[in-house]
Amino acid sequence: MTEIGKVNTLTIVRETGNGVYLDGGELGEILMPQKFVTEAHKNAGEAEVFVYTDSEDRLVATTEKPLATVGEFARLEVTAVTKVGAFLDWGLPKDLLVPFSEQKQKMEVGRFYLVYIYLDLVTQRIAASSKLNKYLDNTPPEYKPGEEVTIIITEETEIGYKAVINREHTGILYRNQIFRPVSVGEETKAYINKVRDDEKIDLILDKPGYQKVDPVSDEIVKQLRENNGFMAISDKSSPEMIKAMFGISKKTFKQAIGALYKKRMIRFESDGIRLIS
Repeated sequence: MTEIGKVNTLTIVRETGNGVYLDGGELGEILMPQKFVTEAHKNAGEAEVFVYTDSEDRLVATTEKPLATVGEFARLEVTAVTKVGAFLDWGLPKDLLVPFSEQKQKMEVGRFYLVYIYLDLVTQRIAASSKLNKYLDNTPPEYKPGEEVTIIITEETEIGYKAVINREHTGILYRNQIFRPVSVGEETKAYINKVRDDEKIDLILDKPGYQKVDPVSDEIVKQLRENNGFMAISDKSSPEMIKAMFGISKKTFKQAIGALYKKRMIRFESDGIRLIS
C-alpha cells in the first residue's frame, strides 16, 4: 500500500516527457518529475521515493528525502508565518505547514520548534503540530525499570526536562539526576527509572544501579592513565567537582572507585586516588 508522507518503493508504469508515472495502487498513478529520474530507475523498473502533495495539491514523488516523515517528531525552523499558519523547513522545496490550530504557542520566523508530522485524512495534506500531547500517551505504558529507551527532549521545566519516549509516551528527566548538558530537541538514549501509579514516567540518562559502574570505572582508569596514574579526587570530593570531571553523581563515582579498589586497581591516598600498575 502506498503511503502519503512516507518513503515507498513504487513500480514505473509509463514514461512521458515530464517524467515517469509510478503505480500508486489505490492512489492511482503518481508523477516523478524528469529531474529525479535516472537510468538506474529505468533499468530497475522501480524507484524509492517520498510521496507528498505539490503546491497545487497533486500527488508527486521525489527522490529527495525530508528531515522527517509522517508519524515522526522533528525540530524544525520556521521560515514564514502567513494568514494560514507557520511554515517549516523540512528539507523539501515545499515547506511544511503548521496550522494556527496546531500551534501550542505562536510561532516566530527563525526559531526552531519540536513538531509531530501527520497526514490530514480529510485533505490528504501533510502538516505538522507542536501540540505533541495529542499524539502521545494513547496506550498504557508497559516499561520496566532499567529498560533502555530512545527519547527526544521537548522542553525545559522548573524540575527538569520533558521528553518523548520511543515516539509513544511522555516522561520527565529530573534536574537533580542530570549529570551532563542536555538541550531541547536532542535525541538520546535513556532508561526507565519508574512508572508511577498515575502512569507518569520518570527517566534517567544513566543505567540504573550497578549496571553503569563498569563503564564509569573504565573512564576513571583512562583518566588516571592520562594523568600519570594520579588524580586529586576521592570519595570526599564535592558532588560539583565529581560532576564537572566525570559528568556523574557522587553516588555513582563512589560505587565505581569502590569496585576498582576491590579489584586492587587503585589505592586511596590522602589527597586523591592512584592507579596501581
